Amino acid sequence: MTRFESIPTERLIIRRLNMNDLEALVAYRSLPEVAWMQLWDSYDVEKGRKLIEGMEGVEPFTPGDSFQFGVEHRATGKLIGDLYFKLDQAGKQAEIGYTFDPQFQGQGLATEAVRALLDYAFKYKGVHRIYGITDPRNLPSIRLLTRLGMRQEAHFRKSLWFKGAWADDVVFAILEEEWTSASSSSGKPT
Repeated sequence: MTRFESIPTERLIIRRLNMNDLEALVAYRSLPEVAWMQLWDSYDVEKGRKLIEGMEGVEPFTPGDSFQFGVEHRATGKLIGDLYFKLDQAGKQAEIGYTFDPQFQGQGLATEAVRALLDYAFKYKGVHRIYGITDPRNLPSIRLLTRLGMRQEAHFRKSLWFKGAWADDVVFAILEEEWTSASSSSGKPT
């Protein structure tokens, strides 16, 4: 098996996280406006180090494993976000997630990064279905998922104990044939 290196896009490089990313990773993940919809309340250097070290021996797109990709801004060489990708045991369905530095939000960079990861997974890894789960209050995340052509499949009421209260989850997904059809008709999913 070939070791994964990167997925380049027009403005970004999706790649492995490394210790040079630690400071930037901790800086944006520790911001309250980032952590409000994440599973952590605070994010320190030790958590960042464990995340990066935990990815060193993992090959992305391995059935049953999750992987955290770094998203590097080509113009600055700086880590501006990270992407979560978890492939099921059969290697056919995957969950995605994303976390971005607020100063790089609102520029289409998260859309560009997630689009590239979905495209790679569908085209080169034979994934059948990819889904994202978010809180219905997280409107930017919902807009991102729908912009990528995903449709809402479920709304689970009070299904997750989250930061001291029951919270809803919404699930958005897209199938490989939907992705391929949208990509071939318009160049990329809407």
